[in-house]
Formats: sequence, structure tokens, C-alpha cells
Amino acid sequence: MLTLKDARRVIEAAEKKAEEIGQPMNIAVVDAGAQLLAHIRMDGAWIGSIDISINKAFTARAFDISTEELARNSQPGDQFFGIHASNQDRVMIFAGGIPLKGSDGSIVGAIGVSGGSGAQDQAVAEAGAAAHTC
Repeated sequence: MLTLKDARRVIEAAEKKAEEIGQPMNIAVVDAGAQLLAHIRMDGAWIGSIDISINKAFTARAFDISTEELARNSQPGDQFFGIHASNQDRVMIFAGGIPLKGSDGSIVGAIGVSGGSGAQDQAVAEAGAAAHTC
């Protein structure tokens, strides 16, 4: 189970990475039910990225796949083409959402990051995910 303490640790690591690259971000963590557990908007982060970060975390948990990988598989002619229109348009198909796994390999939640380029969002999400241990 992902706890608030776990979510704070994930966000702290992600925030540190965002500060290192000089890009303010919105960082969200959802639990195993894809419900928001914690969110921060760093000073200067785009307001429009609040929902995007939350929805990236939702997407990563809802489909148990990184949003970066989902994006690769949702292009015209690919198996998940059109998936972004599902779930009341909450599905995000660009980098920055990563499932979080428990010690037994089960998905216990996800992190979602938005506010920079896709590569920046992914790097910050990866830093947060790497800090997760449970």
C-alpha cells in the first residue's frame, strides 16, 4: 500500500530533480485506486499543468504503463490509437507518468509530472519513482 509518507518521499525526490534542471513542475501521486494522494505545484509552475500532472498519474495507474510507453503505442495505426479520448478525456499520452510498484511487483500507485518538455517531465517522474520503496 502506498502511504502519504511514501507519496511525500516520491514528490520530494521529483521536486529535487526539477530544481536541479531549473524547471518548476506540478507533481502528483495517486494510490492503487488511481485516486489523488498528494500534489504540489512548485513556485512558477504552470497552472494549466496541474490537471495534466494528476491525469498523467491517473493514466499510469489506470493502465499500469508509463505514459511515455502508452504514447508510443497510441499513434495512428497502433493498438491504442484513440485511447486518449477514453475515461472522460483524462488519458494522457505523453511522457511524465510512471506506475509505482510495491516490493512484490504489484502496482501500488503512480507519479505524474507536468510543466516542462516531455524529456524533462519524464526525468523528474523517473527521479520520483526511483525514490519509491515499499
